[in-house]
Amino acid sequence: MNSTAIIKLERQRNIYSGISVLTILILLISGFQISESLNSGGFLQGLAKFLDFPKKIIDQTVEEGSIAFLSNAISFFPPLIETINIALFSTIVGGVGAVVLSLGSTRGLDIPGPLIPVFRRTMDLMRSFPELIIALFLIFLLGVGPVPATIAVAFHTAGALGKLFSEVTENIDLRQVEGLKACGASWTDRIRHGVFPQVLPNWTSYFLLRLEINVRASAILGFVGAGGIGTELSRAIGWGRGAEIAALFFLLFLTIFLIDQLSQMLRTKMTFGATRVV
Repeated sequence: MNSTAIIKLERQRNIYSGISVLTILILLISGFQISESLNSGGFLQGLAKFLDFPKKIIDQTVEEGSIAFLSNAISFFPPLIETINIALFSTIVGGVGAVVLSLGSTRGLDIPGPLIPVFRRTMDLMRSFPELIIALFLIFLLGVGPVPATIAVAFHTAGALGKLFSEVTENIDLRQVEGLKACGASWTDRIRHGVFPQVLPNWTSYFLLRLEINVRASAILGFVGAGGIGTELSRAIGWGRGAEIAALFFLLFLTIFLIDQLSQMLRTKMTFGATRVV
């Protein structure tokens, strides 16, 4: 194919791409206009009021003063602890399940071949349902409270974290595992001494990242009756108590910040510690 034909094909491709982009833009604009006409309000009118609610929160917080802010933050510590307990327990249970699922879905670890797709499809199924949907179903069966939220978050965590763990396990150096196998080590010893030292830093990082995500998920589930800080946040928003909303957001931000710092410290310690041993 000569250069002229190549240039002609490239121009045709550019024309088709331009037509496709223009068609998508026309569909988006027409869809926006239709949805705008069906709304009781207007998007642009609502956009102009987007900052009214945050401004109201800040104004009420400043009006009540720093002492009231600290008092609100302290009073919300018990529901915050409940939310952290839900997130921590569900992350631990889900993490244990994730370890089992990740090892069972990794090739090269002497897992029977027919079982590997079973473990992988199980992880797909577990992470395909959002925590909120699972929690609503369990609340219908078990009633409101932290138990449905814990089960829902743990179930989803096992699937999501198992996928991340398996990606790490798939990329390990199998020569260490094979060397242990050649020495007559059992399967558990090969996993303990050949796999875990390689994957533990990344697993810990993903575990703490998931804990951070689960704190937010547990707070959201409080809106549907799971208890914790989410229930208090739903009540404060419903009553328009800006100072309490600000205190609740501050506690959530502080919790996420501390978890992130803990994750960084542990990851650095484990990584450099492993480097020194080698």
